[in-house]
Amino acid sequence: MKEFESKIERLGLDVYDKVGKPVNVNVARAMLESMSIRAIDAKTDYGVADLQDLAKMVYAQITNPDFIAAHPSKLKVNDQFKSEVTSASDYLRIKTKYFFYYYPLGLILGLPVFSQILTIILFGYSLWTYVGFNQLQSTAVVLGVIFGLVGTGGFVQVIGRQVSHYWSHNDFVMAKKSTIKVIKDGLLFMSVLSVLFLVVNFFANIYPYRFLYIVYIYSFSIGILLLISSVFHPLKRRWMITVAFVVATALAVSLKLFTTISTYLTHWIGIWVAIILLVIYLNYFFNKKVKATKNVSRATSKTVVMIYRNYRYFFYGLLSFVFIFIDRILAWSTSADGLLPYAVYYEKNYEVGMDIAILIFFLLVGVLEFSIASFSTLSDLLQKQIPYNQPELFNRKSLATYWQHVQILLITGVIMAALLYTVIWVWFGYEKAFGQVLSPISIRVSILGGLGYILLAWGMLNSLYLFTLNKPTKPLKAIMIASVVNLVVGLFMSRLVSYEYSVVGMLIGSTVFMLLTLRSVTEFFKNLDYYYYAAY
Repeated sequence: MKEFESKIERLGLDVYDKVGKPVNVNVARAMLESMSIRAIDAKTDYGVADLQDLAKMVYAQITNPDFIAAHPSKLKVNDQFKSEVTSASDYLRIKTKYFFYYYPLGLILGLPVFSQILTIILFGYSLWTYVGFNQLQSTAVVLGVIFGLVGTGGFVQVIGRQVSHYWSHNDFVMAKKSTIKVIKDGLLFMSVLSVLFLVVNFFANIYPYRFLYIVYIYSFSIGILLLISSVFHPLKRRWMITVAFVVATALAVSLKLFTTISTYLTHWIGIWVAIILLVIYLNYFFNKKVKATKNVSRATSKTVVMIYRNYRYFFYGLLSFVFIFIDRILAWSTSADGLLPYAVYYEKNYEVGMDIAILIFFLLVGVLEFSIASFSTLSDLLQKQIPYNQPELFNRKSLATYWQHVQILLITGVIMAALLYTVIWVWFGYEKAFGQVLSPISIRVSILGGLGYILLAWGMLNSLYLFTLNKPTKPLKAIMIASVVNLVVGLFMSRLVSYEYSVVGMLIGSTVFMLLTLRSVTEFFKNLDYYYYAAY
């Protein structure tokens, strides 16, 4: 009898790892039948008179919390959450688990950035900034960073889509090939943009060529780093990005403090050390996966097909970065007295204000992770529980959950903004860290920019909902319109009021982006049953 008990226990674990917690006994029986277990097998192999009785025993095991706790699941974390959910009340119970798992996971995205902020506070130096730079040097470096981010932003989105697709199908050969191809395309795109600007500069003489060389070295270094780093997100190896950044930053800081190497060179060495570490690990990871799965792919990575599948995501990623930097370019292309040595010239007070503001956005990324993972689980749950002839109920419950997630986003945004400003102005103090008072312009810009980034995060949450079921057209149109609004309003405010009010363009643009995507996502939820079915 003990032998039968052990076999039934293993059978229950197999069922649990395949479908999670069954909704009822009939689901457990259907799963047993799909595993080719017959009534006669129930008696001879498990010592149970009937297949229905065996299903009851399996169902009782799986629904027993003590049994599940004593036998850790082999499922992925997200599937473990799904397996715990059999009703709406269960979903409400584990939503807290979801939040405290996915919110920190989302914050990991910002760890490399936070590590750079920490080194700036401690040493006045990071992988691509230095408080000792003069205004012209800062202009070259920051323009290089902006160009690198904008030039690769679209390809980052494509990498996420392509690698996720092949990863979900365990096709690691194509995941590696498509990664290399997209990175090459990204570098080619940046090269074309660079040549075009050099041609324009040849005739217009906008910047000295030595200045542009520094811009391009930073832009290509940052661009390659961003492209390589983006691969680790769909592969669920985000921790490696932080490891590479910490090691590279430690090396760069050491070179800056203990050698006479120029600051530019310490930056470039640090960035390329991070790139090399990521490439080494990525190559090791792909080779290990291909060898372990003995995967031989017959898929192709034709450029035409890749473009057709991903061009809307590409332009969305590109315009997202353009949107983020429009206000900075507008603010740096004018001044209080109207005198600038170059067409775009770094303005410290404005940059400090926007750097403070964008930290709020990074602190909200975890809420986006939580919301999308939660939405996927709830959709699977509801489509199993709600009868097929009640699609309105399915849509209504899903929309109600969306508004709950929006509330969580806004509450988190307010809390993080209050915490951030308290740390900067009260507990820690900008003046204590950098030996100078935070200017009124920086304060004003940080407040307006912080509000804008909260609204931008809301708009991106809406976009992610649409992306989940492959509906990128509306978010793309929204970011295009929002970018135009950002440009027009920012241009008007910065020229006719004062340069720092270009941030109003970003605030109004974020509001427009949020409202347009909100309208789209509301319509989306009204027909969610159709989109959900069509996507799968």
